[in-house]
Amino acid sequence: MQFPESWLRRFCNPSLTTQELADTLTLAGFEVEELQPVAPPFTGVVVAEIVEAVQHPDADRLRVCKVNAGGPELLQIVCGAPNARVGIKVPLATVGAELPPDAEGKTFKIKVGKLRGVESFGMLCSARELGLSTDHGGLLELAEDAVIGRDIRVQLDLDDQLFTLKLTPNLGHALSVMGVARELSALTGAPLSLPECRPVQAQSDERLPVRVEAADLCGRFAGRVVRGVNAQAKTPAWMVAALERCGQRPVSALVDISNYVMFELGRPSHMFDLDKIDDDLVVRWARKGESLKLLNGNTVELDEKVGVIAAGAQLESLAGIMGGDHTAVSNDTRNLYIEAAFWWPESIQGRARRFNFSTDAAHRFERGVDAASIPAHIERITALVLEICGGQAGPLDDQIARIPQHAPVRLRVARAAKVLGIPVTQAECAQVMQRLGFAYTEAEGELTVTPPSWRHDLQIEEDLIEEVIRVLGLHRLNDAAPLAAVVPRLLPEAQRPLAGLRRQLVDLDYQETINFSFVEERWERELAGNADPIRVLNPIAAPLAVMRSSLMGSLIAVLKHNLARRAGRVRLFEQGRVFRRDATVKDGPTDVAGVSQPRRVGGLAYGPADATQWANKERAVDFFDVKGDVEALLAPRQPNFVAAEHPALHPGRSARIELDGQVIGWLGELHPRWRQGYELPQAPVLFELELDALLARDIPTGKTLPKVPPSYRDLAVLVGDAVTHEALMAAVHAAAEPIVRSARLFDVFKLADGQRSLALRLELQDEHNTLTDERIEQAVQAVLASLQSRLDARLRA
Repeated sequence: MQFPESWLRRFCNPSLTTQELADTLTLAGFEVEELQPVAPPFTGVVVAEIVEAVQHPDADRLRVCKVNAGGPELLQIVCGAPNARVGIKVPLATVGAELPPDAEGKTFKIKVGKLRGVESFGMLCSARELGLSTDHGGLLELAEDAVIGRDIRVQLDLDDQLFTLKLTPNLGHALSVMGVARELSALTGAPLSLPECRPVQAQSDERLPVRVEAADLCGRFAGRVVRGVNAQAKTPAWMVAALERCGQRPVSALVDISNYVMFELGRPSHMFDLDKIDDDLVVRWARKGESLKLLNGNTVELDEKVGVIAAGAQLESLAGIMGGDHTAVSNDTRNLYIEAAFWWPESIQGRARRFNFSTDAAHRFERGVDAASIPAHIERITALVLEICGGQAGPLDDQIARIPQHAPVRLRVARAAKVLGIPVTQAECAQVMQRLGFAYTEAEGELTVTPPSWRHDLQIEEDLIEEVIRVLGLHRLNDAAPLAAVVPRLLPEAQRPLAGLRRQLVDLDYQETINFSFVEERWERELAGNADPIRVLNPIAAPLAVMRSSLMGSLIAVLKHNLARRAGRVRLFEQGRVFRRDATVKDGPTDVAGVSQPRRVGGLAYGPADATQWANKERAVDFFDVKGDVEALLAPRQPNFVAAEHPALHPGRSARIELDGQVIGWLGELHPRWRQGYELPQAPVLFELELDALLARDIPTGKTLPKVPPSYRDLAVLVGDAVTHEALMAAVHAAAEPIVRSARLFDVFKLADGQRSLALRLELQDEHNTLTDERIEQAVQAVLASLQSRLDARLRA
């Protein structure tokens, strides 16, 4: 919401400086996001009138002008603007004037110059040269009543300040200068002076029949016929300036009047060309298959969830959002139908965004517009139309279907004091309600407040408590820290803190990234194999349309972001929730029926295995590097890595991670198809694990140090090519020899006949007794027997 300070001060003018006024609004919840001057600094520019303009003797595009700048003599100015002509009033930068700085910050100082042999004592200025706009099509023409010789900053009020408010959705009543002024008056006690909305005398009995068929769409609909308007009338300069300073581009007198009243009173309205309406108006929900060409040139397909204004079979307007092209006013318009309505916020919310555009009208109707002031505001619009464009007005047609009934809200003074943490009296609460213009009744220790028609956000007691402290001032709140008992929340000993896991990942050279939980549908289909993801009902952007069931897509997107910035070595991790359909999940404090929300940790490694160094040659990170990181995260527990296929991973370089017989995640290199599809120079290695499995840990138990040292024996066995390391270790453990403490594969030798030689080193130890050769041999034979029975292994000669 942008508006000039001067407009606000016409309605409410407290004894505050500009900065104090901005601070007052911000502290009351109306954050002033930006405060900037209407025009950049410049000096020495005055209003001047061209009294003579003749062709330059030596230049076809230059004119020699005589201008009256209020001094004793006319000034000679050489000018090349195409609109330089006798009789117009324009800005004149006199000798010594300093114009706004250029892009490099350098100011331009006017001196006596000579153009093609003719002296020039100043410069006539365009709007761009004064920093007022980007228009450089000619001189800035001023109003006929501009005072010659007056400083242009005074004439155009260029020392005015532009306020830009950043309003939360509950502050829809402040989306107008009147709404902000009403709040400013309550905050400062300064008197409020609102524009008059006197009834216009009807000069005919003509009405346009209107039928409201959907009371859940439109609660109140009012309109008026105005005939004989001059649509080509020029919008007054004061109105053009007000609209431009609100960030609105002037279009035509009729459109400008509608926009002006919207910024002034917060009332969106619409002007129909009456001669283009072929039937009675009907306010209804659209029907599936209907379409409407809008004022912006787009044609939208409609359904039963969108409101429209129709005339017979012809749709004329998208209710509360934008008018249709068919009945748009133009310079040829002679007869008008002025419409203003109350559209239920629920019937407008999200509709404009659905069609990929937004409008000022929809922005206001979505938050709720005052239903009670519609007749007064139409009177205001009509008066401006008659004043600027002429015409004859018909009677006001006002139909009420169903308007909001604000239920009274009780405010307990003791409750307000408790919530705010400061003493508050009943008299202070009553004073706040008076200043805000709220109707209320009093009883012992409480007020019963009936919210006004323009405040849709006042529904519960806490809303009124907020109003109390907002008006009394946040400076009343204590700045002391709250006092409360500190109760430590201890994690079970069998669970390590999440912060510890994150630190471990950082120690392993990974950097944390945080991403949205809603992702592109393509990621779910390609990388998670999820053909039916959970869809977002109202996505913030078209690509972010579904909830993620895997972290891999987000990690790859962050990798691409880094690669675009020439990062050659990337290590990333993310911890967060994923979302999958699960009919067994019921509603609960943190659960949604039918949706499982497990926590996961995902990681990605790309580029060289190590940073550039002198000791080792550079090589690309591979499956086994990341496998080692996963094992470090789970240590001392020993996971199993089972070869398996995953939609996102290389079919020959991926594994399912199991722990205690349960699948807890996946590890592997990105599938070549997706490496090419996502345009990656090389394939990253990814992992994704259940967070709960990573946070669980075995409780340490104390053991005495062995009294005797261990013994070692090496075995070399012949096995088939298909025997895996996992199967080999399982066979060793199956021997169940208590003195075999560990086994480690240290050599693999491939033979030509489809066999491999595997060399094992066994660690043997008895914690209490020295091992004899007989006992060691017995254990080794038991291991060989288990290898032979399970893997058909033979001792290598």
